[in-house]
Amino acid sequence: MAHALPSAPKLLRNSDLDTPDIRQARVDLAACFRMAARLGLQEGICNHFSVQVPGRPDLMLVNPYGWAFAEITASRLLICDFGGHVLAGEGTPEATAFYIHARLHLRHPRAVAAFHTHMPNATALSMLEGPPLVWAGQTALKFYGRTAVDEAYNGLALDAAEGDRIAAAMEGADIGFLKNHGVMVVGPSIAEAWDDLYYLERAAEVQRLALATGRPLKPVPKDVAERTYAQMREGDSESARLHLESIKRILAREEPDYLD
Repeated sequence: MAHALPSAPKLLRNSDLDTPDIRQARVDLAACFRMAARLGLQEGICNHFSVQVPGRPDLMLVNPYGWAFAEITASRLLICDFGGHVLAGEGTPEATAFYIHARLHLRHPRAVAAFHTHMPNATALSMLEGPPLVWAGQTALKFYGRTAVDEAYNGLALDAAEGDRIAAAMEGADIGFLKNHGVMVVGPSIAEAWDDLYYLERAAEVQRLALATGRPLKPVPKDVAERTYAQMREGDSESARLHLESIKRILAREEPDYLD
């Protein structure tokens, strides 16, 4: 299911790519990979997270092709440009990781971090006709008015044109349900992308469980949904930061090699 990006000439390492801020981004992103693996949000070696390199918005950190989320460490992450050249690290990004993520980072200023998974519950909702989330659970209201749906599944994203099409489908949205495919979450920081990814899967899980009863769902009235969304968004970035710090503490105790 995964495809390697065609090899490109490797550029010389730059001391500017080994700063404290970049090291912190490596640690934070590696923590997200490890916790996503623990929670079953990954799919083999096929899913990918990326973040623009601090101080270098023309570059991105991304996982290398061939490594599962549970194997990712801070130093194993690649730095590459939006032309596919690897500037730091061993290996190459998976092809769809490059074509989807590079185009999102280029087209959307808010997409500092971009997380793509086929996590089971959210992906299940992307396979259904109609809106994926129906705003019947409190957790789902975190995403009220923030989602887009890409209805036009077009096979694997193996060229820039398909990456641009997906990016266009997500215009103005933080959450993209890619019908018949999976989900994309973008955010202004690693912490906020992680927080949204985690709660999106939780919202999808409880909706799926409710649907399994066969009883009709009870949507939240529009005015209440809007008010609750606004309440949730207050302090959301700080809550996301604390959420990421909590998973790093857990990993530091139980999987400290993620820091390598």
